[in-house]
Amino acid sequence: MALVVFLRGVNVGGHRTFRPTTLAEQLTHLDAVNIGAAGTFVIRRPITRAHLRAEVARRLPFAAEIVICEGREMVGLLSKNCFADQPVRPDIVRFVSILSKRPRSAPSLPMSLPSTGEWLLRILAREGRFVFGVYRRHVKVVGYLGKIDQLFGVPVTTRNWNTINAIAKVLGDAATDRPDEGQR
Repeated sequence: MALVVFLRGVNVGGHRTFRPTTLAEQLTHLDAVNIGAAGTFVIRRPITRAHLRAEVARRLPFAAEIVICEGREMVGLLSKNCFADQPVRPDIVRFVSILSKRPRSAPSLPMSLPSTGEWLLRILAREGRFVFGVYRRHVKVVGYLGKIDQLFGVPVTTRNWNTINAIAKVLGDAATDRPDEGQR
């Protein structure tokens, strides 16, 4: 079972910076694949979540929130059609926020922020640990993304929908790289 690691709040605005490619190289024994610069990794060799969390934390130069999901959960996101009614435009970004654990509260969805005037962020739906939304490319959006933690009462980490697609591709490639049970 492949696992996906999301580091929260790294390589943002010059704070808590590190080289994800270096961490992936340090995790080659786990067949780690780095996805982008935001601290997202696909781990293709079997390992428990506890051991993986400890291994990643030991290699980071700072303390970070580490969120781990099963690969099949990530592939399952692609079957969700949460963005069906959303326009595809260059100024609109589709995203998924991953809840670090079961939320303490759950707001009524969909919702827009700010609640009056032109929206900058829309939270469309929640499916388990995953919150789907869209935002406009605007400097104030970072503040609204930070409010998702408060709305659900747990830390979240957010990734662009393109990152989710890249994760699914790596997971799909890993599945096709394995020999068929009957071909051994």
